[in-house]
Amino acid sequence: MKTRISILLALLIICGGQLLKAQATGNAVIDVILSGYSVRAYSTQPVTDQQLELILKCGIKAPSARNGQPWKFTVIRDEATMKEIIKDAVAGNVLIIISGAETKQVGVNVDFDCGLATQSMFIAAEGLGLGARIYGGPVATVIEKREAYKIPTGYRPVIVLRIGNKDKSVDAVSAATPRKPFDEVVNYKN
Repeated sequence: MKTRISILLALLIICGGQLLKAQATGNAVIDVILSGYSVRAYSTQPVTDQQLELILKCGIKAPSARNGQPWKFTVIRDEATMKEIIKDAVAGNVLIIISGAETKQVGVNVDFDCGLATQSMFIAAEGLGLGARIYGGPVATVIEKREAYKIPTGYRPVIVLRIGNKDKSVDAVSAATPRKPFDEVVNYKN
């Protein structure tokens, strides 16, 4: 019996690592995307200036229609101000308000472009081991107080991105909501 248990444990140790690796592709960017989720629980460990700068640079490098780059990023680190926008924000978090240029130019979808910049920053945060969450609802609060939040003239708030260090006591697997099955989302026309 002990031999059987020892063999099973040895197989689990040997194969278990391979099972975990089976979830990874070996491509760092794809692995970050496939393992990412919208974090809900954050620690108070602050996001560093270096991390924030890299994340913002990734937003700036996002693609946009006609390379118009129709966005401005407003960074908020003050806990009281963050809580006006997102009630459960904690010290150490950073909010980035992504605002889009007010334009009526045909063929330009500012909201879509701002979404691409937001997603680039989201992935960058995840790639740095941070957590991120994208919020649409709190934009109404930002619009009401746009001057207080220093939204630039000629721009309107589109989305809010929250970044922070993940609460390590929360299990990422059980914290993430399940995704729809591949076959339910993808169809092919042959």
